[in-house]
Amino acid sequence: MSGTSLDGVDAALIRTDGERVAEFGPSLTRPYPAPLRQRLRGILGGVGPVAEVERDVTLFHAEVVRDLLAESGTSRAEVAVVGFHGHTILHRPEQGRTWQIGDGALLAERLELSVVNDFRSEDVAAGGQGAPLVPVYHAALAEGLARPLAVLNLGGVGNVTWIGVDGGLLAFDTGPGNALIDDWALRHTGRAVDVDGALAADGTVDEEALRAFRAHPYFTRLPPKSLDRDDFAKIAGALVEGLSASDGAATLSAFSVAAVELAQAHFPAPPATWLVCGGGRHNPVIMAGLRRCLPAPVKPVDAVGWDGDALEAQAFAFLAVRSLKGLPLTWPGTTGAARPLGGGRLHRPGAV
Repeated sequence: MSGTSLDGVDAALIRTDGERVAEFGPSLTRPYPAPLRQRLRGILGGVGPVAEVERDVTLFHAEVVRDLLAESGTSRAEVAVVGFHGHTILHRPEQGRTWQIGDGALLAERLELSVVNDFRSEDVAAGGQGAPLVPVYHAALAEGLARPLAVLNLGGVGNVTWIGVDGGLLAFDTGPGNALIDDWALRHTGRAVDVDGALAADGTVDEEALRAFRAHPYFTRLPPKSLDRDDFAKIAGALVEGLSASDGAATLSAFSVAAVELAQAHFPAPPATWLVCGGGRHNPVIMAGLRRCLPAPVKPVDAVGWDGDALEAQAFAFLAVRSLKGLPLTWPGTTGAARPLGGGRLHRPGAV
């Protein structure tokens, strides 16, 4: 999994039938080398040398998978399929477009393994949002937990899965996650992330900017709905322009929290618990903000035994198996598609 945060590639091994997880295996994260990260950032929106960067990103994924297999002592013969999300460089479902770079055929050849990629296109072609894709995995993991339950993923963009008492799913993007904070930190400190929320912790939230942010029409738009990484970049950038580095970080962090708070209005019933995954759960400022504004316990997913750093990589392994079996990946409540839909494209090594 290469997420909108642009930090690197996560890889994980699971044993699954596509409906339940029988065993969690090892995982690892490899940060992108700085030059590759910069080149990847440069093609967001689908501009520039996309094909060249796609090849190099694919080859980097191959390195990460080989490292995971070597470090875990797993042979290729033990691996049924690799789920390869690729990296989203453009997401415009209202225009029928979503673009994840990543050459599935090349990855299959380099790894000598079957690869499933292109998970979103079928849903978008059928009128769905193509995102989020992970809710079915959240639901599989949540068997036995008290419901209603909200699973919040804070990557570059935030998204939430609401799981009802009867197992019904509602999912949508909440708003900015870490992307705007990361971009601000890079611009003002040279570091690609606000480590431990330290920059934001030293700042003061601009309450006028926060009020303006909360008034954005996205938050009252009914789900399902999804976002491109940079959909809020222009307006949020204007609201924090001129603030100090720390005040800007504090205000952008408050934006991410407010987006989650406002998401509650769309739930059919209040969740008993919020479980948080993604890089945002490592940010004490964001987690403290969520605990202040949400009227239910807020916990990192690790508190219930899930691996919050590997979860999305695990999810695409799970989705790859579902794809092979022809099982649905998306539902009307998760993407707005008219009916449950499958997805994914299979590449076998040696295929022409």
